[in-house]
Amino acid sequence: MSSLPEGNAVVYCQGAFGTPNGKTAHGLVRRTNRYRVLSVIDSRHAGEDAGSILDGTPKGIAIYGDIQEALGSSRSDGNNPTHFVIGLAPDGGRISQEVRRGVIEAIRSGLNVDSGLHDFLSEDIEISDLALAHGVRIRDVRKTPPRKELHFFEGKIEEATSLKVAVLGTDSAIGKRTTAWILLDAFRSAGYSAELVGTGQTAWMQGVQYCIILDSLINDFVSGEIEHAVWTAWQETRPDIIIIEGQGSLMNPAYPGGFEILAAGRPDVVILQHAPARKEYDGFPGYPIHPLEKQIKAIEFLSGKEVVAITINHENLLIKDIPEVCEDIKKATGLPVLDVFLDSAEELVKVLTSTIRKER
Repeated sequence: MSSLPEGNAVVYCQGAFGTPNGKTAHGLVRRTNRYRVLSVIDSRHAGEDAGSILDGTPKGIAIYGDIQEALGSSRSDGNNPTHFVIGLAPDGGRISQEVRRGVIEAIRSGLNVDSGLHDFLSEDIEISDLALAHGVRIRDVRKTPPRKELHFFEGKIEEATSLKVAVLGTDSAIGKRTTAWILLDAFRSAGYSAELVGTGQTAWMQGVQYCIILDSLINDFVSGEIEHAVWTAWQETRPDIIIIEGQGSLMNPAYPGGFEILAAGRPDVVILQHAPARKEYDGFPGYPIHPLEKQIKAIEFLSGKEVVAITINHENLLIKDIPEVCEDIKKATGLPVLDVFLDSAEELVKVLTSTIRKER
């Protein structure tokens, strides 16, 4: 594995920071081992601090209106940007002409480009030729690995004796990955060894050691790649806990992720991320989110394992209302309900530690 961080990043999120379509940028602002994030580009929030917009806490990551402003400010501070990272996560993962123009400008400014979108920059002749001429690298994170490198499901997941915790969600772009990171930190702080298996492009950009890009894989190999990532994390580190990042949700009409994670990752328990104020599936007006109780039953029916806690995303909730909302969900489901974005994840660790196996 290459040493991290790889360099200094400017994150492009024009028109989307603070929205579900900016979730990759959000993840990078919150944490990444792969880059040092210098700034974010979104003209709607120019002059603001990215951390303040996301979580109400300044991170020292300024937002600029355009690429040249971001580059000029960083260079004047003695920080030489090396990477232009596309922080957009639009529905369908397509590259707009505006994004393409930004990429060209970044390449001409001497930056390497990392993209997690489905339109591959490396297959755009103009862009690839331009990158070659300027001596920079393009990485299409979602580019499907060669078939010869993919794994088919073998059943070796049964060897992995770590407690496997899947963080699934009732919708896409709901905070599963962030909750998984918070839980990882909490377990490690409590003295347990733990690893995170990432399943999307943002986790890869954050530098997670064990990662697949689930939504870019050939279907025949999805289960095998999940199994291999979880098994490899166990084989190499023998952690007490392996946390598996969820994708989409079982009932989302466009992103019905999660089933392969249940089938191939064989989690022992499931944490379910939920946004109580969200009424319709992300990006799909007219498609109401299935009731929480129904989603819990679906997960437990398919996996034969329990949902042991609900973690909430407090979007569109008043802070003062969160305790009451959590209590209402607790009464309806009989499960512990926590907001790990605002509060410590220690209680969630306590919920899970009783199930950790004493022998490996």
